[in-house]
Amino acid sequence: MENEMKEFNSGSYSQEITRDFFKSVYSYMFAALSISGIIAYISGTPEIFAEYFLNSEQTGLSPLFYVVAFAPVGLALLIQMGYERLSFGTLLILFMVYSALMGLSLSSILLVYSGTQIASTFFITAGAFAGMAILGYTTKTDLSKLGSLLYMAFIGIFIAGIVNMFIGSDALGFGIAVIGVFVFTGLTAYHMQQLKTIAASQSISAMDRSKLALIGGLQLYILFVNLFLSLLRLLGGRD
Repeated sequence: MENEMKEFNSGSYSQEITRDFFKSVYSYMFAALSISGIIAYISGTPEIFAEYFLNSEQTGLSPLFYVVAFAPVGLALLIQMGYERLSFGTLLILFMVYSALMGLSLSSILLVYSGTQIASTFFITAGAFAGMAILGYTTKTDLSKLGSLLYMAFIGIFIAGIVNMFIGSDALGFGIAVIGVFVFTGLTAYHMQQLKTIAASQSISAMDRSKLALIGGLQLYILFVNLFLSLLRLLGGRD
């Protein structure tokens, strides 16, 4: 009886840790979405875009535009690769700066798509994301190999997206969006499975668990935003 009680208490404690971990993960994800959304809404006007993101001749993009577009990539890599060396406070500051820069970057979609198009696509994205997150959490199938393949595809469409920034091919942009929907939904399931494994591990210290929850929120935020942009490109049309 005593052993059974110990197992029960251990299982309850493990479930509580898992709940707290995912509560933190989603709190960070929603915080990032909120920060980005507010920044995008404030800065997504033709006047601000013309003043800061176009060159003085108004004939092309300014250097600031490329800084805002590519700085988040470096910040995301720094957070994920340097979390062991960086303090939690530093990671949190970098996380908020990343979210704000993403908001500035996303502000341009307000100049291309209507509020109705953005809102409807957002809810579709939320539904698809939730479905794949649940699948990744509940499935017994090991998604590690699938995750590796999807990351290779992700690198490919990332490079193609950079190239398309300069050549402006609608056909290439459409193809990237189609592939992106499959890649980002698949990676959502993969990351949820990985986060479930982390949450259940009892060998991770409390501080590392806090850091990994932040990184998990960052990863899910990145996947959500990219899935949203892919679906917006396919479903939104243009004004």
